Amino acid sequence: MANRIVLNETSYHGKGAVSAIADEVKGRGFAKAFVCSDPDLLKFGVTQKVIDVLDGAGLAYEIYSDIKANPTIQNVQTGVAAYQNSGADYIIAIGGGSSMDTAKAIGIIINNPEFADVRSLEGTASTKNPCVPILAVPTTAGTAAEVTINYVITDVEKNRKFVCVDTHDIPVVAFVDPDMMSSMPKGLTAATGMDALTHAIEGYITKGAWAMTDMFHLKAIEIISQNLRGAVANTPEGREGMALGQYIAGMGFSNVGLGIVHSMAHPLGAVYDTPHGVANAILLPTVMEYNAPATGEKYRDIAKAMGVEGTEAMSQEEYRKAAVEAVRQLSQDVGIPADLKEIVKEEDIPFLAQSAYDDACRPGNPRDTSVEEIAALYRSLI
Repeated sequence: MANRIVLNETSYHGKGAVSAIADEVKGRGFAKAFVCSDPDLLKFGVTQKVIDVLDGAGLAYEIYSDIKANPTIQNVQTGVAAYQNSGADYIIAIGGGSSMDTAKAIGIIINNPEFADVRSLEGTASTKNPCVPILAVPTTAGTAAEVTINYVITDVEKNRKFVCVDTHDIPVVAFVDPDMMSSMPKGLTAATGMDALTHAIEGYITKGAWAMTDMFHLKAIEIISQNLRGAVANTPEGREGMALGQYIAGMGFSNVGLGIVHSMAHPLGAVYDTPHGVANAILLPTVMEYNAPATGEKYRDIAKAMGVEGTEAMSQEEYRKAAVEAVRQLSQDVGIPADLKEIVKEEDIPFLAQSAYDDACRPGNPRDTSVEEIAALYRSLI
């Protein structure tokens, strides 16, 4: 079977990358932007950095900001109506996964109106047309939504998140500028950074992993482990390293899938509105321990990429433990809670476990699992 890789058509990396937006817009002949960005980014002037580029080049735009941290079906529906009324012909998505996921869903529905029922996009929807062209500007170093074919929407009525996977939704251009991430508070930096590490580790051990994605994921683990502490301290080097590391992780996992860390994190976001990166970070070490028997020698590579010395001389038990402990230590160092005691209620675990088992990320997990085993993993953390 052939392995497929889908990446951005174009991407810009480094300080000042957003300045290239004007040339890209003019070169592609776009007329008016539909700018998707969440209210906090507007409030704190982060979105303004891109607006200044558009204003300076005399480019037309309209702003849409009805976007929640865990974007909902309603956010998408109101966005579709706003786009249709705007006269725009392309989208600029500014933010983390919430803004970019909303933009992807809007763009897909506009060019594939038969999928106007947002729920119909769950899984691998058979859309026929590429979405409205999206220029993606990440403001967090974590989701890598600017280079992935995935997006996640929250169904408030059913208390669940659903994952959509569609090669037609990938942004055409990404502008990965660490200056856009410099205003992230410590907590958000830590959470999104651990989300990126989870992408890299789950992508490396997933059932679909292969040589090219292994290359991306191992390098991402190395870069993230070297730079996340610095990014949380807001050093320029840390910010730049994380901007690159999270993008490289996205290049990999978007093409091979994830595992039950993500499938277990999604219902935590839907039920308790837990930040996605925090949920992933808390779950990751415990799920790594659970998955270890199905990972061959891969934890040796993970431990080495995390900076653990002497891995070549370690036994299988030793390097597996070293990999898990390195992840647990990084999470602790950047201030992530150690467990789910303040989040999960015992009476919710059956629903959480079933939702996690039904999640689109679960089949990629290296170890086959069950609803009962997932429930036990939740319980071990409360």
